[in-house]
Amino acid sequence: MRSVVGGTFKVLFLFFTSLCAWYSGYLLAELIPEVPLSNAVYSVQSIGAKPVIKAPAPKRQKCDHWTPCPQNTYAYRLLSGGGRDKYAKICFEDELLIGEKTGNVARGINIAIVNYVTGKVIETRFFDMYEDNSGPMTKFIQSAPQKSLLFMVTHDDGSSRLKDDAKNAIEALGSKEIRNMKFRSSWVFLASKGFELPAGIEREKINHSDNKKNRYSGWPAEIQIEGCVPREPS
Repeated sequence: MRSVVGGTFKVLFLFFTSLCAWYSGYLLAELIPEVPLSNAVYSVQSIGAKPVIKAPAPKRQKCDHWTPCPQNTYAYRLLSGGGRDKYAKICFEDELLIGEKTGNVARGINIAIVNYVTGKVIETRFFDMYEDNSGPMTKFIQSAPQKSLLFMVTHDDGSSRLKDDAKNAIEALGSKEIRNMKFRSSWVFLASKGFELPAGIEREKINHSDNKKNRYSGWPAEIQIEGCVPREPS
């Protein structure tokens, strides 16, 4: 009789223990939010791991310079065209003066004139040197007021109809390469009128078409110059 009672008691005890364990698990599941197994495994693995320090993303500079220009200077970047579809660009103080997005770039020589004192754009124009004559471009360059910055970039061909009057006007601004221009040469030039630019500033670059070296079929690689022009002392 005692063995029967003892066996029944053990069965009831095991049943009651199982019921408590199930209920405790149920309550725990309700109280703890659901977490994916992968997250739980990652959390366990990351215990004691060294924290990973991420470097902040580099701050974008004016005209996409790698480093910022000093205070009291103007940032500029000139990019010639490359091939038929990579259009030339002129950026000044982070403003796109000439480019595909502004819709004012075309085959030939593209020119922007900026007031050096105020940093404001005076005028931008493009001149087709494949079909038109260079007379209007010569007048445009010569009409730039004193204390002006002039930015010039080629897209496609800038030499076929480039005559001596235009070459003389650009040479008078300090160009060393204008007389070396050839068919589809990539050329960029920064000039000043009415004041002198610092001697060390990057002002001009040229790259000639060469079928053995061309990046594009029939066109040389685009070229660029960039830098910082000191503002006029106040």
